[in-house]
Parts: sequence; structure tokens; C-alpha cells
Amino acid sequence: MLKRFTPYLLLIASGLSLTLAFAPFSMWALTIPALAIAIRQLIKLKHKPFLAGWLFGMGWFGAGVSWVHVSIADFGGLPLIASIGLMALLCGYLALYPALAFKLAAKYFKPQLWPLALPLFWVLAEWLRSWMLSGFPWLSLGYSQINGPLAGFAPIIGETGLTALLVISAASLAIINSKRTFLSASAITASLLICGALLYQHTWVSPSKTYSVSMVQGNIPQSLRWVPEQDAATMQTYLELTETVWSSDLIIWPEAAVPKLEPLAQPYLSQLNERAFNENTALITGIVNFNWETDEAWNNLIVVGKKTPDATYPNYHYFHNNRFSKHHLLPVGEFVPFESLLRPLAPIFDLPMSSFSRGDFQQQNLEANGIKLAPAICFEIAFPRQVTANVNGDTDMIITVSNDAWFGKSHGPAQHLQIAQMRALELGRPVLRATNNGITAFIDHKGRIDARLPQFESANISAPVIATKGFTPYYHLQDYGVWLFVLVLFICAWRLKKAAD
Repeated sequence: MLKRFTPYLLLIASGLSLTLAFAPFSMWALTIPALAIAIRQLIKLKHKPFLAGWLFGMGWFGAGVSWVHVSIADFGGLPLIASIGLMALLCGYLALYPALAFKLAAKYFKPQLWPLALPLFWVLAEWLRSWMLSGFPWLSLGYSQINGPLAGFAPIIGETGLTALLVISAASLAIINSKRTFLSASAITASLLICGALLYQHTWVSPSKTYSVSMVQGNIPQSLRWVPEQDAATMQTYLELTETVWSSDLIIWPEAAVPKLEPLAQPYLSQLNERAFNENTALITGIVNFNWETDEAWNNLIVVGKKTPDATYPNYHYFHNNRFSKHHLLPVGEFVPFESLLRPLAPIFDLPMSSFSRGDFQQQNLEANGIKLAPAICFEIAFPRQVTANVNGDTDMIITVSNDAWFGKSHGPAQHLQIAQMRALELGRPVLRATNNGITAFIDHKGRIDARLPQFESANISAPVIATKGFTPYYHLQDYGVWLFVLVLFICAWRLKKAAD
């Protein structure tokens, strides 16, 4: 009896174990064997490929994005059974994508050809996951390799390319049925790891100027973030934490650090603007802008103080263009689909600040004291196409701000940081990550964490940041190179299939 259910249990278990490959555990070596075990079970369940992929996905996302339950349970205003139900619904939806990849591979190809065919189906499924229902590309396999040897490929083929390599290696190991196939699979995996390690030693971009940068982590509890009576205390907290770092070239506050709407915060912003200018620096902060005439709101980053080192007057005035408006909004948190239907159902669909308008997909870099920064607010850092579109030849570094207080002590913030590390490595730019309660960190152009603050502390952190110039191959190729690669593999698989027929 148990033997009959073993493949199903192994599919769920392999998905669950995959979570350990990602931050904060970062056991990158688990990714290939976990996926190989799942593909091996697909061979045994060849008549139920969709179910096999779905069970694997339920384990993968059930453990991997369990942090979503924290925000639903703590701030959604739902009973426990309802929040668990929503989580199950989310995981069941996300599990459809590996199920689709498994189904297509099993339907059209025999297992011997899966190392060539499955990468295309997997990349296709992950691409769909990244834009369907606004997209949720979290826990894509390639992110697990940020600390592993395969990371060396990221500046060439990006996270999507790493995912394809992992699928090739795992599928090769899964179909082992002889000494010859064992040697072939081992050779493929070893070659990829060695080549990746060698490539990581190469630097694709050139160092430019070094800047002193400080970031402030206010650690404001989420329950107090949008309480009007708390506004003054929050703004004073950020001023006090900034007092010792005014000598830096650039100071960064996190997403919506100023809790007042921008039109109502003008006295405070004017003082901040003058102070930063007089200290010969610039400060970037998150703030919500609101247009009273159109009832539109934007999740913004603005610059106060000096735009350039030789500026003769402060940079900021209301609605100045040295700002960034978030483009990729978070469903439910920043916009509610089918708003008229969902908002009355439960508090989770009627959260404060959940009706934002979108900024443009591509916007100008922020300029702060002569430093050019490509911005990404919170969730946007998970979308490489958008981040890449906002990096140009003048971009010195990438800035990403977030408020991960929604996710408490879960592993969500660590996964978020890992995604930011991958963007740094792909594009060869240092990433400055400022958050409300962690994880605030300096990431160099190789994706390494230079310095970080502990979570749940009110503090500031300063570090020298080396700006970079030039472009990685991935910047030019983006994911088109990966699509070409997996398509060529697929054509080879198709030709071999036809020859065998």
C-alpha cells in the first residue's frame, strides 16, 4: 500500500526540500537533486504528469511562500481557517505552472529526451508565472544559486538561464538507467559547475567612483504605519537616526518612510530639503503622493537636498521630476482586482493605501548629489525586464526600497534580499536595499552582501559603495538569449524524436 503512494509522497517531499535551497537557508546544492527526484517520479507516473507536477509545486510553494500567511493572518482580518484557505488557493494556483511543464514534457517526449525538451517547457511555464495575474516570479529556481558555482553564468544568461541549466542537469540525472547515462549526467553537471565557478572570476564591468552611502532602518511596526497620530513620531525617528550620517554623499530612507501624503508633508519635506542641501548631501525617501483633483495616488521615491554636487539651490519642490513612481503594483496590497466585488468581502481587500496608480514602465534615473540610481520599489526588484529597462549607461547603482514588516520573522525578507542580489549580479551594478525593518543591505556588483543591518532594529548603516560602468552580456541579451538556447535544445529533441519514430 505504502509503495503505491511513494511517488506521490516523494513529489511533495522534494518540493518541500527545495525551500531549503533558497534564503535564508541557502543550501544551493539541494536544487538539482530535489528537482531530479521529482522528475524521476514523473517517469513512474507517466500517465499522471499534471498531477505529478502539481504535487511537486504544492510542496515547493507551500513551504517556500508560507510567509504570505503571516501577512494574511496578522493584517488580513480573517479567521485562521479562511487565511489557511487563501494560502492553499495561492499555492494551488502557483503549482499549476510546474504541472504544465511536466504535462507537456511527458505528453510529447519520452524521458530520454527530457534533458533537451523540458527546459523550454519549464522556462515557458515560469514566464507565464511572471506575468499572469500581474505576475509572481518568486522562488524561481535560479535564485537558489546566488551563492553557488552556477552564479557565474548570471551576468550572461540571467536568473532565467540559471533555471534552464538546473533543469537540464536535473533531468539528466533523473533519467539515469545505465553506467553510460550516469557518466553523461555527471559530466554535464560537473561541467556546468566548473564553468560557472570560472566565469564568476571574470568581471564584466569597470569600477567607477566610490561614494559614501548611508541607509536608515526605522523599524516602525506595521500596525502603526498608517495611524495618523503616529506620523510625527515616525518622522522624528527617521530624523534622529539620520543625525549621525549627514556627512555621507547619499542617505536613503525606505519605502513610504514619510507616512504623510506628499501634499500634506510639505513643511517637513522643505526642512529636510534645506537640511540635506546645507549638509552638502542628498536624501532619497519613499512617500505616497496624492492628487486631490483626480483621486490618484502613487508610491513614490523622491530626492531632497542636492541633485548635483555643484548645485546652488536645493533640489526638491512639490511634483518636481526627480522622482520615481512605482510601476509594478502588488495585488491586494497596492491595487485590488475586481475592486467593487472584493473590497466589501474582508478587511484584507480593503487595506490602507491599496489603490495606487501605476508609474511608467521605464522612467529616468534618480539623480542624488551627482549619483545616478535606477530605482525599484519593493516587489519590482523581482522583475528583471523592468529593472534592466531602467538601467542605462549613466546608471551608477540600483536602489531598491521596501517595507517587509508585513512578513514578520518569516523567511520572506531573506528571499527578497536574495532576489536583489541576483539583479546586482545580472546587471553588474551595486544594489542599495533600504527597508523599514530589514533586511537593509549593501550588495556589490557581484551579488555579494558587503554590509547589512539586523532585522527589527532601529538603526543606520554606512558603507563605501563603488559605482560601476559598462554592461554585462545579460544587459544586452536579457532573456532572449535563453529563449534561443532552450529553443535550439527543443528542436534537437524534436528531430531526435522524429528520427526514432
